[in-house]
Order: sequence, then structure tokens, then C-alpha cells
Amino acid sequence: MTKYALNILAVLLLVLMLAIALQVLCSALAINPLLEFSTSLVLLGNAITLNSLLDFQWHILVIVGLLPAGLVWKEDKHVRVDFIHSNVGPRLKNWVDTLGNLLFALPFFVLILPASLDFFHRAWLSGEGSRNGGLNDLWLIKLIIPLGLALLALAIVRESLELLRRSRTPGDSAT
Repeated sequence: MTKYALNILAVLLLVLMLAIALQVLCSALAINPLLEFSTSLVLLGNAITLNSLLDFQWHILVIVGLLPAGLVWKEDKHVRVDFIHSNVGPRLKNWVDTLGNLLFALPFFVLILPASLDFFHRAWLSGEGSRNGGLNDLWLIKLIIPLGLALLALAIVRESLELLRRSRTPGDSAT
């Protein structure tokens, strides 16, 4: 499942690069709007413009930057303070990770998750869209923020519980 999700995100990176190239090309050729619709479409509105391509790029960047954070944490591929980790044994590493999660990650998520939900909720209630002819329904991308943060929080809680379990198991010093 993790590999499948990461492959989808990798494809989205290619889509992001294509959107950037298309925007640069259309801008250089002074093509705007790129495509117009007779009826308003979800997210796109009445046209695909240079501004909607720019908004689309930001949307994809948020998706590929935030959604995989929990997967990266789960796979232990995140950035850590390696100068501490490289000089201590497995048991102390577990305690350093546990304390880091409890002292830094937990307070962060207690503050940021409600704020990100409120950020999404306000956009949803107001039907927020771009003011510059970009994408409509910005609540869709603002939903990714609490979703990605919640997935990351779940990965950190799972890791913290596993670290606490290991620290209480006699003779279990596996990392």
C-alpha cells in the first residue's frame, strides 16, 4: 500500500512538472485563457487560465509535500538529529525518539490540527475560490492540510507507542 501511494505521488510530481512547462510555454506565447467552458466546472470554474495553472501547481505541491509525510515517518526516512543517534545505543535512541515525539511533536499537533481544521472549515463555508481567475473550490486543497497533518500525527503516535513498548520490554533493544 505504501509503495502504491508513493508511486501515485511520484506521478503527481511529473504532472507538476508538466503543468509548470505548460504555464511557461503559454505565458511566452501569450495564450490566456487556455480553455473556456460554457458552464462552471468544479475546481476549474469557467476557464483554465495561466492563474489556474499556477494554482494547480501549488495544489500539487501541497499534496506531494504533505500527504506522504506520515508514510515517510512510518518508514523511518525522516530527518532526525543524527549526531545524537550515531553515538548512542538502541535503548537510548528509543528514549531520545520518544522524548522528541512527546516534547516537540505532540504539542505541535495539539496546536496545529485544530487550526488547520478551522482553516479548511472557513474556506468550505465561504466557498472560497481564487480572486485572480485561478481555481475555484479552494477548500479542496485546504482539506489536504489537516488530512496530511493527521496522517503524520497518527504515524508519530504509532511510533511513540511502539517506542514505549520497546522501552518496557526487558532485553528488547531493537531499533
